Amino acid sequence: MARRLRPVGLDFLEDAPVRLSFATRSTAGPEAVYRALAEEVEGWPSWFRAVTLARPTQGGAGREIKLMGGVRFQETIMASDPEQRYAYRVDETNVPGVRALLEDWRLTPAGTGTHVRWTFSADGPAAFRFALAAARPGLGHSFRTAVRTLDRQLADRRGADQ
Repeated sequence: MARRLRPVGLDFLEDAPVRLSFATRSTAGPEAVYRALAEEVEGWPSWFRAVTLARPTQGGAGREIKLMGGVRFQETIMASDPEQRYAYRVDETNVPGVRALLEDWRLTPAGTGTHVRWTFSADGPAAFRFALAAARPGLGHSFRTAVRTLDRQLADRRGADQ
C-alpha cells in the first residue's frame, strides 16, 4: 500500500535526521552524466542495477521508480540544473517507516570528467534511521557500481560517435 510522505524542500538536504552522501568520479563530462540522470530517465535500469523501472511523469516534472524487491516511489523533481544538479523528492512510497526522502545528485567538472556526489536525505522513526545507517555501505557500493556502469555506457557512446 502506498503512503504519502511529508513534502520537503531542498533545505531538507541539510536538515534531515539521516543524511548519507557518496561520491565518485566519472570519465564522462557533466553534460553526458546530466543527460543520463535527468533527460534519459527511462535508461536508469540499464546502469543502476537496483532500478527496475524509471519513467517520467507529470510531463517530466515527476518520476515513477521501481526498485528490486518491489519498492515503488512517486517523485517530484525539485532541481534540474543542466550539467550541475538533479534532485527529487519522494512523495509516495510503499516503504514502511519513511516519513520524508530527498535525493540530490551534484555534478562538478573534474578535468575532462565529472565528480558525482549523491546525497540521500531521509526522516523516519528511530528504527528506520538505524536501518538506513546500517545500509550505508550497501548504498555506497550500489551508487559507485551504478556510476561505473553508466561511465562504461557513456564511453561506448563516445566511441560510437567518433
